[in-house]
Amino acid sequence: MPHLRRDLAAAAILFLGTVSGHAQGKPLPAPSSSVMPPVELTITAENGKPVCAPAELRLPANTDVALHVVSHADTPVTITAAGLFENGHVLHADGDLVHVASEKGYLVKRDGQGTLRVRTLEAGNHDFACTSTANKNAPFVGKLVLTPPAN
Repeated sequence: MPHLRRDLAAAAILFLGTVSGHAQGKPLPAPSSSVMPPVELTITAENGKPVCAPAELRLPANTDVALHVVSHADTPVTITAAGLFENGHVLHADGDLVHVASEKGYLVKRDGQGTLRVRTLEAGNHDFACTSTANKNAPFVGKLVLTPPAN
């Protein structure tokens, strides 16, 4: 009987490991460049609304990027960028950052900071936004410009 329990426990662990592996989605292809450039995004507040700087983020496309986020806002701020925080593009997050339930953004705690390591999308222009609960209808909108990486 102890052998049966051990075998069932091992089978359950193997099954759960397989299920959780599939829940993460398929792995990303290799990045276009092995360089991981650091980029800083600063959040401030003007007239009670968050403002992100730089307003135009220029990043290499299909590349792993370390995005250091620093907030000087006195309220939590959510940063979003279509597709960037979804489908396994987030490689690592630490600090005062919380992945929002919709998987479309990260909440930065009041006066918080942290680092997001993400795989950028294909080359092209996209919007990114910074918003707080007080101004959901009027977020700060910036440009995310993804250019072909230099090899």
